[in-house]
Amino acid sequence: MKKFLQKKLKNEKGLTLVELLAVIVILGIIAAIAVPAIGNIITNSKVNALKADGQNVLAAAQMYFTENGSKDGTTVTQEVLNTDGFLEDAGGFAAKEGATAAVVTKAATGNTITGTAANKGVTVAFAAATNKEINEVGTKTSGKLTITR
Repeated sequence: MKKFLQKKLKNEKGLTLVELLAVIVILGIIAAIAVPAIGNIITNSKVNALKADGQNVLAAAQMYFTENGSKDGTTVTQEVLNTDGFLEDAGGFAAKEGATAAVVTKAATGNTITGTAANKGVTVAFAAATNKEINEVGTKTSGKLTITR
């Protein structure tokens, strides 16, 4: 039995160069597919974060308008919302490269936001967009939102 095991162990061989190259090629193909997909996920999450910042500013402005009894056509800036305590953090609208302050206009059909939010190479420009329009847009540019990557 001992001789049989020794003979079997001598016949064991490692991976051949061809097998090793095949594994490396397969891993390279998987990496080539995965890297762009991960990049899109990161970019889309930045766009969604900037859209959420716009919705937060709209919600803060709605509280401001309700508390101050504002009429349709009244505008408020994010700076006023910050100083008056309605908005704690402006998010992507804060003074960053490519960002401009948000201005919210009260309207009977839904308040609209205008401004540009930026987040590490991604900008979203809001052009009189309502909360509903922000929700309906995915991560692509639409009439009211311009997304730059």
